This record gives sequence, structure tokens and C-alpha cells, in this order.
Amino acid sequence: MLLNLERLDLLVAHYVAGCLPEPAHILVGSHLEMQPSSGRLAGELEVLAGQSLEDAEPSGLSSSESRLKAILESRPEIEVPPIIARQGDSLPHYLRSYAGRNLDDVPWKTKLPGKQHVIEKSSGMEASLLWARPGRALPHHHHKGLELTLVLQGQFYDHRGAFSQGDVSVADETIIHRPVAASDSPCLCFSVLLAPITLSGPTFRMLGDILGV
Repeated sequence: MLLNLERLDLLVAHYVAGCLPEPAHILVGSHLEMQPSSGRLAGELEVLAGQSLEDAEPSGLSSSESRLKAILESRPEIEVPPIIARQGDSLPHYLRSYAGRNLDDVPWKTKLPGKQHVIEKSSGMEASLLWARPGRALPHHHHKGLELTLVLQGQFYDHRGAFSQGDVSVADETIIHRPVAASDSPCLCFSVLLAPITLSGPTFRMLGDILGV
């Protein structure tokens, strides 16, 4: 679990630097909204980044850069609305904007061991909401790249430990696991898959997880 936390801190740093793909940026932003401690880390990193810029030696602007600076400085101030706190069954602000709907309006499709709504999909990425029944397991699998999973409601666990509301699981090629939803309530997650997964383990176990037996 410690390694997962270290990877999550690195993700937050990439979020502050603005170098994450959009779905991953949305996931980390939603995590920061749900977890005040991570939000404070992001704030500290932003302060450090600002100080680094202030300490940097100034350099002269080219004529084109000067014109761009003048245009930007002449823009009227835009009031950014505050983030609305998450209430009840509402999705986090960033995720709700990205999905274009609230939780009550999600057009779910059945996908064992629960249901799924794909928000965005391309050849190298899939972002989706996943809902698993209590006590049900996703089949044993390994990863060909990065998979990020933000727990929105409930809890799931694997060999690394338990992931509860607001937690993020960071899985890559080094992780082979079988996530299981907690037995007392369904588990709702936002998943960003940046590479395919491959099912593994005994066939009877995979069939059992898919069928829930």
C-alpha cells in the first residue's frame, strides 16, 4: 500500500504540473476534492512551483511574446464559480462536468460483476464508471500499462489492502490482482485505463468471478 501512496503523490505532482491526460486529470482532481489531505499536498506543490518561477532569472520577450503578453493582460477578469461540495449521491464536481450528467442519470449497461458506463473510449484509453455488487470480484488480471481507479462509494480490496471512498488505486505492469467489493455495500468507482488488461489465473476461477459463484 505504501508504494501505491507514493505513486499517488507522483500523480498529484503531475496534476499540478498539468501534464496528465484529460481523464487522468479529472480522476486526480476528483480525488483532491474528496480527500482534503491530498488537496493540501497539491496546494503546497503549487506554492513551490510559484516560488520557483519567481526565483527564476527573467529573460527578455520577443516582439511576438510581447504582443501576446499585452493581449492576455487586456482580457477582462473571468470569475470562476466555486466548486460545489459533493452531497449525497452526487458525483464530484470535476467528474460530473466530464461525464456530462449526475449519478441518477447514468445510462448503465450490464457488465458482470455489476454494471458499467463508458464515458470516453479511444484506441489507447478508456474512462468509465464501474459499479460492482457487494462481495463480487473482478476476475484475476494483470496490466499492460497504467490503470487508475478512484473509489466514489463503498470499498474494494486486493492483496495490497482496502481502498475506500476517495482512495485511488494505481496499478501498472507490476500489479497482478483480483479486486473484490466489500460485502456490506456495492462499490462504485471511476476507472481510467490507459492500456489493456489481460485476464489470468485458473479458468474455473475466472468463470466463477464472472458468474458470481
